Amino acid sequence: MLGFFVTTLITALSILIVDLVVPGVGIATFPAALAAAVSLGLVNGSVKPVLKLLSLPVTFLTLGAFSLVVNGFCFWLASVLVPGFSVSGLIGFILGPIVLSAVSTFLSGYFAKNDVESKIAGVGEKLKLNKSDADRIDAVTEQEKLEGTKLS
Repeated sequence: MLGFFVTTLITALSILIVDLVVPGVGIATFPAALAAAVSLGLVNGSVKPVLKLLSLPVTFLTLGAFSLVVNGFCFWLASVLVPGFSVSGLIGFILGPIVLSAVSTFLSGYFAKNDVESKIAGVGEKLKLNKSDADRIDAVTEQEKLEGTKLS
């Protein structure tokens, strides 16, 4: 459940950045961005797979370029469902989902990277380990591996 909230928050922040960068995409408030993130998740989970399946021949003929249209349509459809979120013009329709995907991927990676590092740092602090202790643990582990290979 926590993952859903984090993903929704990252998507909402990404939509706010898309609003700043891409002309034709507008978001009124942060609550509208949260609603747009939920709406986009629902559209991408329910409508997009059907559209991708139906448009498979056209996507194949265009060497995948038609998938940009499918993504744009889903982005636009999410904007229709949420008041305070608008997508207008070809640039917003095509470039909006591309920028949203890039920003969302960056933010997800950033938060995931920092979360893991903070957890690792927290474990070291709880065990009151410093750098020299960690080096000694690594050396003992390497020595045990070497002794295990000598015995076999």
